[in-house]
Amino acid sequence: MFDRASTAVEAALAAGASYADARYVEGRDEFIEVMNGGMETLNRSEAAGVGVRALVGSSWGFFATADVDEASLRDAGHKAVEIARASAAVPGRPMPLADVPVVEADYETPFDEAPLDVPLSEKVDLLLAVSRTMQGVEGVRLARASLGCWDTHKWFVSSQGSKIHQHIVETGGGFDATAVGEYETQRRSYPQSFGQFETGGFERVRRWDYEGNAGRIAEEAAALLGAPECPEGEKTLILEASQLALQIHESVGHAIELDRILGWEAAFAGTSHLELQRLGEHRYGSEVMNITADATLPGALGTFGYDDEGTPAQRVPIVDHGLWVGVLSGRDSASIAGLPPGGMVRADGYNRLPMVRMTNVGLLPGDSSLEEMIAATEDGVLMSTNRSWSIDDKRLNFQFGCEIGWEIHDGKLGRMIKNPTYTGITPKFWAQLDGLGGEAEWVHWGTPNCGKGQPMQVAHTGHSASPGRFAKVRVGVRA
Repeated sequence: MFDRASTAVEAALAAGASYADARYVEGRDEFIEVMNGGMETLNRSEAAGVGVRALVGSSWGFFATADVDEASLRDAGHKAVEIARASAAVPGRPMPLADVPVVEADYETPFDEAPLDVPLSEKVDLLLAVSRTMQGVEGVRLARASLGCWDTHKWFVSSQGSKIHQHIVETGGGFDATAVGEYETQRRSYPQSFGQFETGGFERVRRWDYEGNAGRIAEEAAALLGAPECPEGEKTLILEASQLALQIHESVGHAIELDRILGWEAAFAGTSHLELQRLGEHRYGSEVMNITADATLPGALGTFGYDDEGTPAQRVPIVDHGLWVGVLSGRDSASIAGLPPGGMVRADGYNRLPMVRMTNVGLLPGDSSLEEMIAATEDGVLMSTNRSWSIDDKRLNFQFGCEIGWEIHDGKLGRMIKNPTYTGITPKFWAQLDGLGGEAEWVHWGTPNCGKGQPMQVAHTGHSASPGRFAKVRVGVRA
């Protein structure tokens, strides 16, 4: 497999590239979904091919092929150079690549049970049991459960001499219950609204105890139909960990992508309110806010050995006690910014150009707990599990809706409330962070559906979080 990637790289160099790299990728995936006790989807797919990048002047060219005979691989290298040369007709600033170690390495995700080896009947039976349990709750009209996994081998070769093989295994799933009333529907999801995905084997699914939580989730969905609306006003807001993880993803993760900050990328999530010259000076949040991008966390969805440029996985400080100190970068963007490369460049399969993506952008735990934060709150709202989100193209003004909430009065949890929402402006909101749960409540949440680029690429990202408390947040927004 290294030989196939090397052939494409050699052809690109012979055609005039100053640098080239190639990835031979073999991927297998599976997705299973049941709905209301019946099979809805069963899909297994495989893909294999080579993607080659070539640098000419300050411009990249990229070409991919599923044909891996020698002639096709050499043609792919030549075409990558032709595309780079055409791009170079519009001159740009010089783009040297930041240095990375030249290595020959092998990395494999630690796992116990290969998810594709678990009998299909066992996986389907689990989902059917969860679906039927939820259907047994009065008022629940839609009971859905799913499992998914990816098993990916990558062989990376660079013209500088690196040869890296990686075997990445990712597994997860989830379920949701929708209750239908006279004029509304309410949904509850588990473990979070997108499902929970992690690096590792099927043991990662087992530890979430789907069957043990199905009844509770369905009962909450039904109870929401008769719950009062979220009150409107300025209150203390406590977010459970998975909702805080999405808050990190949207208001921090996309904003710190260096290609957005430099103006190279604007698709889907827009650009960024951050200015590179203010790195190390900009106040992102309160002293309680400490964020890292850490691709080495065991089990987290954004964990690997090397990125798709051959840069080693690493832990990069992003926000230090509220101060913005780091970015998500690649070898080209880091060089222009005068920073070390962070190892954050990945591609969605062999036939997509590698680009800056989130790894595990997470909020380090604090020294409190959900119970203690509730006890210290006189007038507030606890919100759980994302339902909707909206944020502007600078990652500043946002509004989030959650599936469920509870009032807090005089340090005690009160009534369940429905349709809870909150809104804010990124730096002001994070400046209001005044409490975080500790390591016992810290979870590496996985987001398997982060979109970016044109054509769109889907990345698997991780966001570690524990419950957090924010002072004086506007909640109950209706429009």
